[in-house]
Amino acid sequence: MADHTEPSLDFDTLAVRAGIERSQFNEHSEAMYLTSSFVFDNAAQAAARFSGEEPGNVYARFTNPTVTALQSRLAALEGGEACVATASGMAAILSMVMALLKTGDHVVASQGLFGSTQQLFGNVFSRFGIETTFVPAADIAAYDAAARANTKLFFVETPSNPLTELVDIAAVAEVAHRHGALLAVDNCFCTPALQKPLALGADLVIHSATKYLDGQGRVLGGAVVGGAALVDEVFRFLRTAGPCLSPFNAWVILKGLETLRIRMDAQSANALAMAQWLEAQPQVARVYYPGLSSHPQHQLAMRQQGSGGAIVSFDVVGGREAAWRLIDATRLISITANLGDTKTTITHPASTTHGRISAEARAASGIGEGLIRLAVGLESVADLQADLAGLSR
Repeated sequence: MADHTEPSLDFDTLAVRAGIERSQFNEHSEAMYLTSSFVFDNAAQAAARFSGEEPGNVYARFTNPTVTALQSRLAALEGGEACVATASGMAAILSMVMALLKTGDHVVASQGLFGSTQQLFGNVFSRFGIETTFVPAADIAAYDAAARANTKLFFVETPSNPLTELVDIAAVAEVAHRHGALLAVDNCFCTPALQKPLALGADLVIHSATKYLDGQGRVLGGAVVGGAALVDEVFRFLRTAGPCLSPFNAWVILKGLETLRIRMDAQSANALAMAQWLEAQPQVARVYYPGLSSHPQHQLAMRQQGSGGAIVSFDVVGGREAAWRLIDATRLISITANLGDTKTTITHPASTTHGRISAEARAASGIGEGLIRLAVGLESVADLQADLAGLSR
């Protein structure tokens, strides 16, 4: 775990400067410390390091200078006191829940979560006596009604994957805190470049650093950001259980953070242009994009986010057959379920990212057979439109 530094600096400066601690070689780029362990001066120092009496690195499962640099930088960008990095975004959610909840606790979560997140809360945690109630993402009264005496956590994803449904973070934070519970927000789609959940009242922010934080589809990573006391609990779990981030992956994500603002602005602009074009295509029944005035939560998006983001989903006429036909006809866009890359990707959520959840759960989340998710990258918009030319016929 690492505290952030120099919070008074602007976002763009923090993105390239926060967390840097140079070695005796005075390197300019962040160093990559590929070591499993660290050598102590003597037995007394080893004992002091292991007990926590003396700060310093011990073992790379839970302390590593490169990972510490990433944690410091991401905490600074989110405006959090501290951060702990994990092996993936799912590992971040797992670590948070295992650190802060116990058997008999209850969670209120928004519907329409990423498929694996739904599996984790709905199936895995329930085996350990942690029950989850899923509520409509935009229905603030439903969050309030679902809360119980044993509710300890509210968990939301905004915008949601893949329908870009928004959660009013400030409103849900008020509900959670009134019930004595924490609010954790998955900020994967927006990143701190577009949205700051902690400033809106959230207690914790979750990241799949695999997505926009890296930004080029290279490595896996995750993170939990928030207050020092809460994050320290997550760190204690990670120290013992070991879902840690490798220093190599941490270094790659550090480099990705340097261009985060530039990429998010450019990809969001491309996504808006694609969303506007998709709305005009005869084979498109509906477009889901917060940056469009037709989005039911457009005003909330403009108030809560810096832009509409880079994810556009749309329903095509003809269901799964038509959706697969369109996907298979692409030659430029990458057919993959990953997102957050500089390369545009396309997927059919009902049979990929949300294929493992029940048909009933998909229906409750609004994920139909004709739904396609487009994660817009940095290519020419004209070339992307040409690759989806089948929509105009």
